[in-house]
Amino acid sequence: MHWRSKGTILAVLGALVAVVLAACMARGARGTQDELRQQVLETERAFAATMKARDFDAFGGFLSKEAVFMQPGGAKRGRDAVTQAWRGYFDGPDAPFAWAPDEVEVLDSGTLAYSSGPVADPSGKQIGRFNSVWRLEGPGTWKIVFDRGCDCGR
Repeated sequence: MHWRSKGTILAVLGALVAVVLAACMARGARGTQDELRQQVLETERAFAATMKARDFDAFGGFLSKEAVFMQPGGAKRGRDAVTQAWRGYFDGPDAPFAWAPDEVEVLDSGTLAYSSGPVADPSGKQIGRFNSVWRLEGPGTWKIVFDRGCDCGR
């Protein structure tokens, strides 16, 4: 084998190793499953806190541009439609309901997550459950892409 051929092969192999290492490091930079689960848990809690704080603008900041919220009468598609549908829940000084996650799972890829938990009325009585899907849209930035509440699981 000619020395240039060996050099070319070594260069290609070196480049491949660098790409694989970079991909592994990028995945590791996202965190472990437990760390990702904790990120989503904290994000869901912060999302729920927008209702209690009556902070409508912050609520919209947790929604993906592609968010789909299922509700009676049909799904609301897109951040603008969802925020318009939810605007009334932020009127008045007191939140009409609250929610908190008690279940979070993250795909092995670290790019999608599921959260669920009880929904309570102002007196604290459980009136249903929420089910949400979150997508990692940037480093440590989870946005909700699907949401459905139901009066099940009381």
